[in-house]
Amino acid sequence: MADTEICPKFEAALNILNKRWTGLIIFQLLEGPQRFSSIESAIGISGRVLSERLKDLEKQGIIRRSVYNETPVRIEYELTDKGIALQPVLENIQTWADNWMEKQPLV
Repeated sequence: MADTEICPKFEAALNILNKRWTGLIIFQLLEGPQRFSSIESAIGISGRVLSERLKDLEKQGIIRRSVYNETPVRIEYELTDKGIALQPVLENIQTWADNWMEKQPLV
């Protein structure tokens, strides 16, 4: 194998997706805009960690947080175009997992 350096953009992209729960959050939001509690219950993540990941993803421009001035206030999260562009990546990971991974019990 030739001596090649890892592209910094590739490394940055993997650093985003490598954070625990991030891929699952993006995968969940591929279904459309959702409220915090829906995401939390769908993937079984703690509220604190979900809040942290959503802020990270918003900062990266992958998700958008929309606040609706209703009573009570409604907040929804949805993927931006940048986030939606990850769909084929996640689908390819799913295909690879279906072909190569053993079924693991959920922890």
